[in-house]
Amino acid sequence: KMAGSSTPWIGSAYLFLQSTCKTIALPALYESSQKKPCVFKALKLALADSTGGVNGVDMLKVHCSHPHLIVQLKFCKRENCLQFLRSYREGALQKSLQSHLQLSLATTTVPLKVELKAGSEHLDKMLKDEDHCLECIYREKPDRLPDEEITELEKGLKSLMLHQNTNNYVAGKDCSSLKSLSRPYPPQGSSLPTQLTFIFQGQQFDNRTITPDDHQKFAKSVSKKWKQVGRSLQKSCRALRDPAIDNLALEYDREGLYEQAYQMLLRFIQCEGKKATIARLIAALEENGLVSLAEEILGLHCSEDCS
Repeated sequence: KMAGSSTPWIGSAYLFLQSTCKTIALPALYESSQKKPCVFKALKLALADSTGGVNGVDMLKVHCSHPHLIVQLKFCKRENCLQFLRSYREGALQKSLQSHLQLSLATTTVPLKVELKAGSEHLDKMLKDEDHCLECIYREKPDRLPDEEITELEKGLKSLMLHQNTNNYVAGKDCSSLKSLSRPYPPQGSSLPTQLTFIFQGQQFDNRTITPDDHQKFAKSVSKKWKQVGRSLQKSCRALRDPAIDNLALEYDREGLYEQAYQMLLRFIQCEGKKATIARLIAALEENGLVSLAEEILGLHCSEDCS
C-alpha cells in the first residue's frame, strides 16, 4: 500500500525552533493563553510562505520542550514538501518565521535557531540531497490527526483574518492595520487586482505575487540601489513614502545592505498585499537600470554561483 500508485504522497517531519534571545522563550509564549494565538499565526503564515499556499503543509501538534518549540508537520504532496525543503535550506523559512513572529508579538526581533528532523534523521545534514530528504520524510507517516487545540487555533485564525480582510476592504486606506495581520507573501494562485500578465524584454510573464525566493534574490543583489528602487515603489505605496526609506536605512544600518533591502521590500509586500506583484518590482528595477537583477528574478538566466 505504501508504494501503490494510487496512494497519495504523505510524509511527516519535526521542525525544532529555539529563540537565541535570552528574553524570548518560545515555549513559554506558546503556553501563554494570550500569546499562543500570536505564535500560532506566525507559524501558520511562515509555513504557508514556504510552500506557496496555506494548504501546502499541515501542523498536527505543537510540543513545548524547553528551550524548543517543536512543530509536527504533515505533507500531503511531494511538490509542496520539496518547496518547503528548498525554502528551509535557503534560509527563507527562517527569515519568514522571524518576520512573522516580530509582527505577531509586536517585538523588535526574534532571532531563531532552527532544526529539521524526520524520525531519527537530522535533515539539516543532508539538505543538498533533496531526494534523500524526501525519502526520509515519506518514510515517517503521520501518527495522529491534528490536535483539538490546533483545530481551534485554525478556526480562530481564519475568523480573525476574515474579519481583518473585511475591515481592510472597507477602510482601504491605512496600511498599518493591513500590516498587523496580513501574511507577507500572498498565495501565488490568488486573483490579481491588476493585469494578469506583463511584458519584459519582449516576453510575456504571469503577473504573480512576489515570492520569498524573489525577496531573497532582490535583497542579496540590489546592493546600494535599494533606496532608489524603494523611491520608485513609493510612488504607488503609502508605506514607503518619506521618511520611511531613510528611517529603514538608519534602523538597519548595523545589519548592512542586505537587511536594509530586505526590510524595504518586506514593508512593500506587507502593505500592498495581493497588489505586491512582480510586475511592479520589475518596473522599479528597470527604472533604476537593474535589468540584470530583473532577469535573474524572472529566471531568464541562472547565475554561476547559484547553489
